[in-house]
Amino acid sequence: MRVSVLGLGYVGCVSAACLARMGHDVIGVDVNQVKVDLVADGRAPVVEEGIGELVAEVVRSGALRATADVREAVRESEVSLVCVGTPSEPNGSLCTTYLERVTEEIGAALAERGGRHTVVFRSTMLPGTCLNLLVPLLEKHLGGTAGVDVGVAVNPEFLREGTSVRDFFDPPKTVIGELDPAAGDVVAALYDGLPGEVFRVPVPTAEAIKYADNAFHGLKIGFANEFGAVCQALGVDSHQVMDVFLADRKLNISPAYLRPGFAFGGSCLPKDLRSLVHAARRADVSVPILAHVLPSNADHLQRAVELVERTGRRRVGLFGLSFKPGTDDLRESPLVELAERLFGKGYDLRIHDANVSLSRLLGANREYVENRLPHLAQLLADSVEEVLDHAEVCLVGTRDPAVLSALPRGGGGPVIVDLVHLPDAEARRAEPGYMGLAW
Repeated sequence: MRVSVLGLGYVGCVSAACLARMGHDVIGVDVNQVKVDLVADGRAPVVEEGIGELVAEVVRSGALRATADVREAVRESEVSLVCVGTPSEPNGSLCTTYLERVTEEIGAALAERGGRHTVVFRSTMLPGTCLNLLVPLLEKHLGGTAGVDVGVAVNPEFLREGTSVRDFFDPPKTVIGELDPAAGDVVAALYDGLPGEVFRVPVPTAEAIKYADNAFHGLKIGFANEFGAVCQALGVDSHQVMDVFLADRKLNISPAYLRPGFAFGGSCLPKDLRSLVHAARRADVSVPILAHVLPSNADHLQRAVELVERTGRRRVGLFGLSFKPGTDDLRESPLVELAERLFGKGYDLRIHDANVSLSRLLGANREYVENRLPHLAQLLADSVEEVLDHAEVCLVGTRDPAVLSALPRGGGGPVIVDLVHLPDAEARRAEPGYMGLAW
């Protein structure tokens, strides 16, 4: 394909050279004439492993050239890949100035050119930026409709500086946020032959995926550094600890715990986090990430309370009470905490958990519930139906098949507040009376 790449920084230069190496006819565009001249001379404007040789090769073959003229590049291409910077503003917000400017220029160029063209945003931008800001700008200057007169897609990059050329040709995944299927087809064809799974998703999903990746990478680094500092203060070899930690592919380095759901609890995680943070403080080690895990968890639980409050209804049913499905362990269960908060706010509450019976609770488990929810006996219901008959709002904190099969569909019954992402959550989202906790 004939491709224009707008912005010749790290992402744009690598994308342009690699696409040219794949056989596409590429025009690199940048407002900085120095960058344009460097590429035109077969030299890379960035320092990156392998990029110098690659740029020299594709410029020599004629597969890559450069210009400062956006209109020229857009007129002579079928696809425009937008790779301009999105730096932070002084207050931390995303600067979209360069995105807006280049979008306006592309729209104006397409108004002169005519014919089908696909605009692909590769720059990192917050969900909603493309549809709410850039698409209206593009349509205004084009004088047409996105998805009809011009294709629009978001294609975030996953290139690590230092290994970006290798990452381009061996990507962990290819994400295509498509406004229209034809635009998605074009982007998929751009990368035809590359390994890795291809995900074709709505535009805002594609925008958010890049932030999920980078936020988690930052969290991992911060976690490792904080934990290393605690280990050092306690006289423990942090690298030896993390070698063993990383060997666990079942829980630690896996999809486990990485699905949005309800707050965590139980007899281990809360107490172990508390004791670790306490030990760090005694050793004068600052651990802001670890210290804020439990407050973050409490805030997430509070979101469930606020969803109930938002309904304006007073009769509430709760399905699930134990810390983990299939057990009767109530110690530090977030559902017990949720029930306590709702009861304390005066809600008329009924609870059903098939595994929880007061007569069978023993030891620390019974002591915990007597301290936190002494009125549990009067709140427990013997059946799913009893809760449904009582409730104007149902909080679902379990995937018990008996509960799932009894939940009404179509919005005819109580408001459903989903705490576990029900198996049919996507279908329910379109129905009245359904509220997801974080989805």
